[in-house]
Amino acid sequence: MSRLLFFLAIIIVVYLLLKSLRGRAAKNDLTFPPEEMVRCAQCGVHLPKSESIMAGGDYYCSDEHRRKHSSK
Repeated sequence: MSRLLFFLAIIIVVYLLLKSLRGRAAKNDLTFPPEEMVRCAQCGVHLPKSESIMAGGDYYCSDEHRRKHSSK
């Protein structure tokens, strides 16, 4: 009977240890901060600011749209 209680205690300790390690891994997940979105002045599509092209105070999704809008 004492062996059964001993093995049961070991199983519970291992279970709790694994559960706490899994919780820590979830908390340490890499998350990226939200990025500002801008609207293309030509077509109106929204895209991250870092991927946009800025010209004349406006943002564009591509160089082609920048040229089209500036030629107007």
